[in-house]
Amino acid sequence: MHLDVIDIKDFYTRPLGQVVRRLLGARIRARWSDIKGCRTFGLGFATPYLGAFRGQAEPLGALMPANLGAITWPDQGQSLSVLVDETDLPLIDEIADRILLVHMLEWSEKSRALLREIWRVLSPNGLLLLVVPNRRGLWARVDTTPFGYGSPFSRSQLAKLLKEAMFSPEEWQYALYMPPFNWRVLLRWPLFWERLGLVLWPTFSGVIMVEATKQVYAAVPVREVKARRRIVPVPAGVTPRRGSLARQ
Repeated sequence: MHLDVIDIKDFYTRPLGQVVRRLLGARIRARWSDIKGCRTFGLGFATPYLGAFRGQAEPLGALMPANLGAITWPDQGQSLSVLVDETDLPLIDEIADRILLVHMLEWSEKSRALLREIWRVLSPNGLLLLVVPNRRGLWARVDTTPFGYGSPFSRSQLAKLLKEAMFSPEEWQYALYMPPFNWRVLLRWPLFWERLGLVLWPTFSGVIMVEATKQVYAAVPVREVKARRRIVPVPAGVTPRRGSLARQ
């Protein structure tokens, strides 16, 4: 079971979701501080964190998988979001310099195929940044946030999955040490909980963040040739025409 895009968007409008956005957003921006001119894409529900790169990354796009649904993003101006098939992204080979994967891997039923498709579209010098629920953390055990759904990961599980998909994990971080509750006393001091957690229980965070690079000597993944339905991407908010779901 997993949430849909409306549920996740609603979470980020609440006080706890806004704190999560600030805490994780600061970590993501710190990792990608120099992103000017980089071709950057978010896959899953990454819009709370992509906004910081508007005006810097070019192009910038939010790829939203069909099993979650899509929303129009941003609220004003040209839509930068698109509905996609997670194992057949509408991007040419080696086009992406940065890919942010959040609210995605833990729900995917085709995690290896998903990562291999990301490998295909990532440039040789590109970076993949994953944010996933930590199996050891409290956030994975509480279903009042999006991090409490799907299959959480341990560091060793995530490393194994990345290596099988021909990625090299480079930098690891742990984040979200505050308890996942909308208590005022918690929401007022989020940085205190982050610092306390890093000292007292560093591996029991809410999420694991890992930046990975592409192994350029890996073989290009072979696409399935059997007949299947393919989702043709359309801008979020636009009603697709009949026949846009075509059998390939």
